[in-house]
Amino acid sequence: MASDRGQNKNSDRERSDEFEDKVIHINRCAKVVKGGRRFTFAAIVVVGDKKGQVGIGLGKAGEVPDAIKKAGKKARKNLVKVALEGTTIPHAIQGTFGASSVLMKPALEGTGVIASSSVRAILEAVGVKNINAKSLRRDNPHNVVRATLDALMKLRTFSDIAKSRGKTIGEMLE
Repeated sequence: MASDRGQNKNSDRERSDEFEDKVIHINRCAKVVKGGRRFTFAAIVVVGDKKGQVGIGLGKAGEVPDAIKKAGKKARKNLVKVALEGTTIPHAIQGTFGASSVLMKPALEGTGVIASSSVRAILEAVGVKNINAKSLRRDNPHNVVRATLDALMKLRTFSDIAKSRGKTIGEMLE
């Protein structure tokens, strides 16, 4: 019985180890009260397995580690599958959220990830190694992160398009 519990703990650790957490932004908010200022913290965290799955989460708490932990849990609940083509994306795409917009273009092998820090963290968590990305308009980290995720969810591979039309890849090429 005790050995079963140990195996379950190990399998949980293995599952959580396959995902990598990255803190994108930490915001401090102050509320003025009678005794002075009371601070709260908000953290944006991205979680990915570097194989096409990614999630983002926002956590708020009175302490930074607690906010990061909450954000990580929310990110694991909001995982989405991203269509990749090797180490890059299948086609150019633009994602928007609020006043922010992110433009992403596939790049050749050896280019690397050319992107702002917020976008770079998400793309590296997904597993993209070669891409050109540009944050357009506003640079609010909350909106840039959501715009990047919007663009990644819009990506479709050639086989996905053929499947949605009820055709084979050979019929699509003709």
